[in-house]
Formats: sequence, C-alpha cells, structure tokens
Amino acid sequence: MPDHEAIYAQQAERYHELIAKQPSLKSIIEEIRPVAGLDVVDLGAGSGRLAAVLAGQARSIIALDAQAAMLELAAKRLSQGGYTNWSTSVADHRSLPLENDSADLVVSGWSIGYLGSDTLPDWEDNIRLVISEIKRVLRPGGTAIIVETMGTGFEKPNPPRFLEPYFNALENLYGFSSRWVRMDYAFDSVDQAEQLARFFFSDELADRIAEQQLIHLPECAGIWWLQL
Repeated sequence: MPDHEAIYAQQAERYHELIAKQPSLKSIIEEIRPVAGLDVVDLGAGSGRLAAVLAGQARSIIALDAQAAMLELAAKRLSQGGYTNWSTSVADHRSLPLENDSADLVVSGWSIGYLGSDTLPDWEDNIRLVISEIKRVLRPGGTAIIVETMGTGFEKPNPPRFLEPYFNALENLYGFSSRWVRMDYAFDSVDQAEQLARFFFSDELADRIAEQQLIHLPECAGIWWLQL
C-alpha cells in the first residue's frame, strides 16, 4: 500500500486530482444539517474537498489538517473561489485549537479513520479523544458528520476490517446514526484511472482497472452523524 502520510505531505496536488473525480458531498451534508449561516469546522480538511463546497453557504469555515501542504492547497482553492470567510490551521484531531462552544457543525471526510484503525494499540483512546473534542467545540444543538471509506472498487459496502471496530463504536458507543452512499470515481481515461489508483490505493486495484479497462470505479462511503 502507498504511504498516505507521505502523499499528504508531499503530493497534495496529485491527491486532489484523484478525489476531484468523485461527486460532491454537499447535498448529503445539507440533508443532515443545512449549512446556511453556520460556523463550520472541517477536520482533516485536506485539499478542501468539503470546505470548498460549504464555504458559499457557511457563515465561517475553519479548515484543520495535520499536513500544512494540504492546507496550502485548500487555501488556494478557497481563495480562487472568492471566499473570505475561512481560515486554516495545522492541528491534531485529538487536541483542537478551538474554543468551547465555537461551532455549529463539525465535518470530517476520510480522516478520523487514520486514528481509528484497530492495528493501533491506542485506537480506542484516539477515538474517545476525537469525539470528546468534537463535542467540546460544538454548541448545544450542534451537529457532527463523519465520512469514511466503506470500500473502493465495490458496488456495495465492504469496509476494511481494521476500521470495523471504529465504525461500530461510532454507532454503539457514541450514538451516531449512519447510512452509506456511493461516491464513485469517474475518470477521464483508463490510463488516468490506473495511474491514480496505483498512486493512492494499490497495485492490485490498478491492475484490475487495466485488465477490465475501467473508467468508472465504484466507491462506497459511510456517513455517520450526531446532533447534540
């Protein structure tokens, strides 16, 4: 498997080229909590996948990520969009540089799971700290929305086994509701699909794309949400 930490630190533009091939999550977020007029925090904002589509409705957006390189790209995209209601900060999900009761909505896309893999001996403590921080910064009546992978290359949910305990904890320990959606990649060509899959996912998936001449790659995502 590719080194995702190195990718986020050194190849932000290439990573964004990949995720730009997926549909927007804006409508799904709006179904759970309309964003108009809200103060929003984006945990693991990356290249601004969520922040860039929510900034037009939000009162404010704070984009947080562990990698400065990703936030630089997010800032560039937000600036190019003409938005002025945003800020960025390098941060750890387990210790957010934010005041208590300062946000109406916390969103996190494909990020918290890096702390929730059961291959980490302290994953349960990690998730406890993250959820505690989310609740600390949310105002009464605030909403948290978490998005994680439920399987790349699959038509129906096939979550990574190492994330299943984390997903179960969100629902059974922390009281999140959940659903799943399709977030399929629509590439411009088979060559692009193969190269980007090999860059971020695995040689096995890239080889399957080449063998089957795939331009459309199925992806399932889980959505978990909690209202305080």
